[in-house]
Amino acid sequence: MTNSPILSVKQITRRFSGLVAIDRVSFTVEEGEIFGLIGPNGAGKTTMFNMITGLIPPTKGEIFYKDWLIGRSQPYQIAKKGIARTFQNLRLFGNLSVLENVAIANHIHTKSNLISSIWGTKLARAEEQKIQLQAYQLLELVGLESKSDRVAHNLAYGDRRRLELARALALKPQLLLLDEPAAGMNPAEKAALSDLIRKIRSLFNLTIITIEHHVPLVMGLCDRIAVLDFGQLIALGTPETVKNDPMVISAYLGSESNENDKFESKAVAN
Repeated sequence: MTNSPILSVKQITRRFSGLVAIDRVSFTVEEGEIFGLIGPNGAGKTTMFNMITGLIPPTKGEIFYKDWLIGRSQPYQIAKKGIARTFQNLRLFGNLSVLENVAIANHIHTKSNLISSIWGTKLARAEEQKIQLQAYQLLELVGLESKSDRVAHNLAYGDRRRLELARALALKPQLLLLDEPAAGMNPAEKAALSDLIRKIRSLFNLTIITIEHHVPLVMGLCDRIAVLDFGQLIALGTPETVKNDPMVISAYLGSESNENDKFESKAVAN
């Protein structure tokens, strides 16, 4: 891991009419780290992801990906630059096959145009074969290769979560945003997910930012953690530092009692 920020969030504010969802938040994410973003429900975590990926613009402030100002860019431009994400509410192409869901994301990097694809030129055929192979390899990585021909909406919930991860990886990102990747998973699936996230970080030389309510998973996985509460950044640091921060404990418990077992129990429930 280097000390070079891949993402810089500078005094970001986002308002929705009279509601301030994000209030002057600043942090950096270093290249190669796994960075956690946690906080109670309604703290502004997904709003932050939506601004980083161009779904909504910030009201004030700046977001830099490397040296590129992305705060007002379109989602497709940000994806092409190397930022991909998964969603809290799954957004798969339910009527397409598992393989097609992953392959379709790869088309953002193709060189052939619509005309060459229609005519089936040599370049178009070669690229399509490459896309299919790469998609299948990603399915192997997440353990879904045996289900490549299934229709996506027929998958079990945990499999659909892994499919969305494979599709995000098909965009060939350098920065990967995971919005509650362990939602709905049992303890064994969560442990396997942690191992998979570490593996893809190493395999693809990724930087990863994850929103996650399951605090034990975050504490064991992340290099650093930022904590939001009512749209404000209340803590930033290593898992141990954040876990013992009185403001973090207060945000989850409603008191400043430094009882970490209660903190983790309450956070998991959220």
